[in-house]
Amino acid sequence: MNGKKVGEVLRFYDHISVAVINLYAVLKVGDSVHFLGHGSDFQQDITSMQIENEPVQQAGKGELVAVKTIKPVKRGTTVYVMLE
Repeated sequence: MNGKKVGEVLRFYDHISVAVINLYAVLKVGDSVHFLGHGSDFQQDITSMQIENEPVQQAGKGELVAVKTIKPVKRGTTVYVMLE
């Protein structure tokens, strides 16, 4: 894996498959990310993000973003943005 740690999952809403991520660095719609740890190990592209129910194209360090995931994740799962 060639990635940079970009955040950590704080909460997961199973019924809508949405993770709330505390960001340590910039994350953008279109980025490819890797969820790793606490039973998760998969990659997906970020197709949309929200901050307080408002769509955003990017977010930065210290922000909490909601991201739809293709698989369930647990609190504490590390999120890496894949480097090209």
